[in-house]
Amino acid sequence: MVVQSSLLLLLLFLLPVAYSGVTYDRKAIIIDGQRRILISGSIHYPRSTPEMWEGLIQKAKDGGLDVIQTYVFWNGHEPSPGTYNFEGRYDLVRFIKTVQKVGLYVHLRIGPYVCAEWNFGGFPVWLKYVPGISFRTDNEPFKIENEYGPESKAFGSAGHSYVNWAAEMAVGLKTGVPWVMCKEDDAPDPVINACNGFYCDSFTPNKPYKPTMWTEAWSGWFTEFGGTIHHRPVEDLAFAVARFIQKGGSFINYYMYHGGTNFGRTAGGPFITTSYDYDAPIDEYGLVREPKYGHLKELHRAIKLCERALVSADPTVISLGSLQQAHVFSSQSGGCAAFLSNHNPNSFARVMFNNMHYNIPPWSISILPDCRNVVFNTAKVGVQTSQMQMYPINVQSLMWERYDEEVASLEENSLITTTGLLEQINVTRDTSDYLWYITSVDVSPAEGFLRGRKHPVLMVESAGHALHIFVNGQLSGSAYGSREDRRIKFSGNVNLRAGTNRIALLSVAVGLPNAGVHYELWSTGVLGPVVLHGLDEGSKDLTWQKWSYQLGLKGEAMNLNSLEGASSVEWMQGSLVAQNQQPLTWYRAYFDAPDGNDPLALDMGSMGKGHVWINGQSIGRYWTAYAPSEYCNSCSYRGTYRSPKCQSGCGQPTQRWYHVPRSWLQPTRNLLVVFEELGGDATKISLAKRSVSSVCADVSEWHPTIKNWHIENYGRPEEHHKPKVHLRCAQGQFISAIKFASYGTPIGTCGNFQQGACHSPNSHTILEKMCIGKEKCMVAISQNIFGGDPCRNVMKRVAVEAICSSAAQPTS
Repeated sequence: MVVQSSLLLLLLFLLPVAYSGVTYDRKAIIIDGQRRILISGSIHYPRSTPEMWEGLIQKAKDGGLDVIQTYVFWNGHEPSPGTYNFEGRYDLVRFIKTVQKVGLYVHLRIGPYVCAEWNFGGFPVWLKYVPGISFRTDNEPFKIENEYGPESKAFGSAGHSYVNWAAEMAVGLKTGVPWVMCKEDDAPDPVINACNGFYCDSFTPNKPYKPTMWTEAWSGWFTEFGGTIHHRPVEDLAFAVARFIQKGGSFINYYMYHGGTNFGRTAGGPFITTSYDYDAPIDEYGLVREPKYGHLKELHRAIKLCERALVSADPTVISLGSLQQAHVFSSQSGGCAAFLSNHNPNSFARVMFNNMHYNIPPWSISILPDCRNVVFNTAKVGVQTSQMQMYPINVQSLMWERYDEEVASLEENSLITTTGLLEQINVTRDTSDYLWYITSVDVSPAEGFLRGRKHPVLMVESAGHALHIFVNGQLSGSAYGSREDRRIKFSGNVNLRAGTNRIALLSVAVGLPNAGVHYELWSTGVLGPVVLHGLDEGSKDLTWQKWSYQLGLKGEAMNLNSLEGASSVEWMQGSLVAQNQQPLTWYRAYFDAPDGNDPLALDMGSMGKGHVWINGQSIGRYWTAYAPSEYCNSCSYRGTYRSPKCQSGCGQPTQRWYHVPRSWLQPTRNLLVVFEELGGDATKISLAKRSVSSVCADVSEWHPTIKNWHIENYGRPEEHHKPKVHLRCAQGQFISAIKFASYGTPIGTCGNFQQGACHSPNSHTILEKMCIGKEKCMVAISQNIFGGDPCRNVMKRVAVEAICSSAAQPTS
């Protein structure tokens, strides 16, 4: 069957990378006979461009990763039955060969269900119309699974038998590598069940001879239009990973390590934004996010120093206090590693371990690769914080042209005419976000509302996701669902006239749902009732009268978004473009590619809702939907993280900037096409580049370093290395100013540092002398460097904020 044949095709590509003798035991995945602690990160190939892949994977390797994890996106690879696509962003073979070239392994999640906030969960919509299909259960036309635990329980015995079938079929393929089922407590042997979540230290596999694997360590959270931006503090993420490792975990995958972009109509949800940044260590544009990237890199180095002990022994757990423990791993060869934890979210803990005292910050773990020296603490961030900014590009103003989508002739071009209302996806098969529902209402000249009474009220109920109501060609109102409740109930006055009135309802999908069961039963579009209130006769039910349907937009049918189609119509030019901003309007302009290599974005803040294309390739959906204003409070890493914690962007558009891959551009005359549903101001659309605006560091004089551990461990008679402040601007930038510097007891965080009670007056001068005019600099935290001790017997820190500029400033 189709599902099985797709599975076989995709699985074979894994073998050249991973086929070197891969098995497992209770401690770890075993590669070439060696147990391994494997650190992995999710990078989804369709969410970036092939030109970005090698750079992203190299940054992952530099960040300490061993493995790249990706889903396989069935609906991208088989858009129609028997028609396959492995080109461009869907070139899975090229992606895996790129991972191999960089020197990492691949963890391939074949699905075909992927969830991933991806349209229809990765299923091709045509699958819904296979006769007799029932999704995600023991059903002859449908097989194979992912993240099935909750759904298995919902289906009962059918779900259980389905899991067993899927496991037997997969293992029977004899791929030579282990199979994993995440979120599946009853995964049958030899399939490994694994954990997904913000924390997985309480997880144990369903059999004692299986390794403990964390297939999704959530590095942040996804974003929905009209919602806030979610952030997960790196101190908490590092704490969660260290907790998992100290409990015997041996495989961790960050979901996501690079989130990327939901190009085209790939975003699911519905209402998932085009940005899939996920607060990941590498941001949507391919730039490292500091301090998350650097702090996790140091965590990975510390874990790898402990690897031999971790895979050789089970931990001995020692109580160090009411909320404090030591997990000690002692190998037969004499190696020893310890993890000292403090689960108290409110206060430091001073503990005694191996006859030595250790101070552990709140909600943190200290890692001791030799059971003596601390090389890393999850709450002590010693790497820089980089503050990013969108810089407007000084290019020639875009010369816009306009084409108005025709509403008046809709009924003449209708695809279907029938009695009653049809489900949207059954008509569109998801070939377009748009479906027109068109009917007419005859109004007698004697109607009372024509002589001064209140206008009639039209009530429309829709299964979602957005709805625009047109009466006699004029927009009468719009309504939207949400990710939590896709349904729409519109109620608004409509301006009817004597005679025949045409009512046209434009139903808009904003990504198909990506989670749940019985996909074949999900509904979208106007399903009714549709009722007109306030007539002399009372109410008129329009639900079951004759309706005509037009699939998509006229501009879509003419391919106005493409290089060829954009030349097929007469576009309005000049000053008229900015006048009479109205709904359902196409805009186009041409621009030259900006100089440089900085990532690019479109500023769509002046627009309403719609789609945007560059040279015929879809950037994705845009929507200037504002987040609520009440959820953005202060953010502390301390205490259990959940997605409502640490939000930003309150009262602002959820997404204003839209990634423009440089590889999509040609040197000159790039075609930009925008379709606007509501009526925005295209003249204010602009290009911007993303780069570092400032960098900060805040490091104590007793910050743990791996270099000092090597000195202690190997008995080298060297002086201990002093911790250092490291600052680095982006490539091509230079430190142009020191905004703040203090050696002493500074307070605050990046962007709002202040001097504390103790401060060296030389701080600013020293940092200027060592950093101005340089792309990067480092300063040792030493009394000698700063001209003496400003406060004896007090632990001191250096806090600094430096401004990055694109041109070097003269050094003084």
